[in-house]
Amino acid sequence: MLRGCKLAGADPMPELHNIIAFALISLGMVLTPGPNMIYLISRSICQGRTAGLISLGGVALGFVVYMLAAAFGITALLFAVPYAYDALRLAGAAYLAWLAWQAIRPGGRSPFQVRQLAADSPRKLFLMGLVTNLLNPKIAMMYLSFLPQFIDPTAGSIFLQSVVLGFTQIGVAVTGNATIAILAGSIAVFLAQRPFWLTVQRWAMGTVLGALAVNMATEARR
Repeated sequence: MLRGCKLAGADPMPELHNIIAFALISLGMVLTPGPNMIYLISRSICQGRTAGLISLGGVALGFVVYMLAAAFGITALLFAVPYAYDALRLAGAAYLAWLAWQAIRPGGRSPFQVRQLAADSPRKLFLMGLVTNLLNPKIAMMYLSFLPQFIDPTAGSIFLQSVVLGFTQIGVAVTGNATIAILAGSIAVFLAQRPFWLTVQRWAMGTVLGALAVNMATEARR
């Protein structure tokens, strides 16, 4: 992650390695079981791929709402509150650790063990996708706790850096979730026939999230 100071007037765009690192974490979050994934998979299996993709449109709009709110909020917070970066870093680490425990705890559930949903109209599908995302605490924590780790306050506009990283996350999330929605039926059948892989999927994600939590908690202050 970026540490060095930059010259005044430097390009406020995030460094490429920061964008790539943030994209990889975003991908890990996409693959982590949560309300968005469970809803999209269930919707795709119960009502078809098109319904899953329409729902994803609502989810994507929710990402944009959160991203813009966080971009304005983070800009104000990092300038106004001493040690705000450390507070957000530790909150993000704690949330990652909680997600890791949810993945591996006894009785944990794979998102591909879906629930039944009634067929809905395209309008309702879109709105439900939006509401599901807006009520998803994982997304709020993604933007408020993880995004600041990849912003360099000395590089220029914090808002612009936040927007660039935010749209990077949205691109990764939409691409990843679209792939999951399209392949949901095939993946669910594969895992249902092979319970061992359900356990592997849960423990793999728990391990990755736990490692990210430790790394974030021990990260030195900028």
